[in-house]
Amino acid sequence: MRAEPIIAFAGGGSGGHLYPALAVAGALRASAPEMRFVFFGTDRTIDAGVLSNFDGRLVRQPVRPLPQRAWQWPSFLLAWRNSTRECRRFFQTHRPMVVVGSGGYASAPAICEAARVGISTALLNPDAVPGKANRLLESRVDVVFAQWAETCEHFSGQAKMHVTGCPVRPEFKAARRVEGIEHFGLDPDKRVLLVTGASQGARSINEAVLAALPALGAAGVWERWQLLHLTGPEDQEHVAAAHRRHGINARVVGFTRHMAIALAAADLVVARAGASTLAELTATGRPSVLMPYPHHGDQHQVANARMLVKVGAARMLLDQVDPNTNGPALAEVLGRLVGEDEELARMSVAAQRIGTTSAAEEIAGHLLHVADKHRRDTSGETVEELCSAGR
Repeated sequence: MRAEPIIAFAGGGSGGHLYPALAVAGALRASAPEMRFVFFGTDRTIDAGVLSNFDGRLVRQPVRPLPQRAWQWPSFLLAWRNSTRECRRFFQTHRPMVVVGSGGYASAPAICEAARVGISTALLNPDAVPGKANRLLESRVDVVFAQWAETCEHFSGQAKMHVTGCPVRPEFKAARRVEGIEHFGLDPDKRVLLVTGASQGARSINEAVLAALPALGAAGVWERWQLLHLTGPEDQEHVAAAHRRHGINARVVGFTRHMAIALAAADLVVARAGASTLAELTATGRPSVLMPYPHHGDQHQVANARMLVKVGAARMLLDQVDPNTNGPALAEVLGRLVGEDEELARMSVAAQRIGTTSAAEEIAGHLLHVADKHRRDTSGETVEELCSAGR
């Protein structure tokens, strides 16, 4: 009896850890239609939501981040033991050809267990500076796929490094401005300022925008520009009401699965500096004002933002959390940029220059090569032959 060709992904807890993996899975499916997938995610609701249309099995892990306090260690260890046990059970009955970590703590149980039993492993590392979990996992993986060449300096060299860019979903290649204008009900004759805090929203960015509205209105910005504000589900009503009070005819959306056409419609973007967000901005050539998440101990989003700032694709505004500080600073930056069409065009070209839309296919090609080697070693068949057998 033939074993099904399976590739496993591990990671979750945020869109930034899920969407690149889904892009790679899509590229794999395009090359090997009979390939099967399993995703070792977390028990957070975002995993189930993002993966709801995922063509494969979701295994919810109770795994938790490394504890910051001593009293958290017992619950962490219990969750770790239960997560590795779940991975072990799956690998005993459905041995994947490759296990791909999509970054972060949720990758660790499946990567560690796969390495222990001799399954090939890989790691996606889209951040400019790898986090603690990815640095610890380097010794357990065969290859690390990085978005930036500078990232290689932060690894020890135990794993092979491939600089591929960050995988983005295929819809970012094909999205057109007119689609975004029509879908979100925008005015085709006005330029679009898109504000997004990623999949869950960003309250401090939302509050910064609201605090900046009076100054932007006084400067006449809304005569030429309109606002598409992706708030996150929790802030949608509050932000929409604030826009109405200021007389701004903004399109306020709590969450969208149509980020590609939202970016296609945008002429300028205010966003966090998560690695996936930056990959999408550069793949679509969108100029941006980046407000990195301020609460990470290693400030890795600041390092991400600098990758775009140094080539002229973005401006960075450190998030001070307090809207009384953020608001005037954001109004000043936006007030300059919205009146500089030539500067926005230069920023767009700079973003396109460092962007890529082929990372998913490049990574998928490498994984299929590894999977082919696995099949030859175990059965003499290639993945293509195995997949073809089921047609």
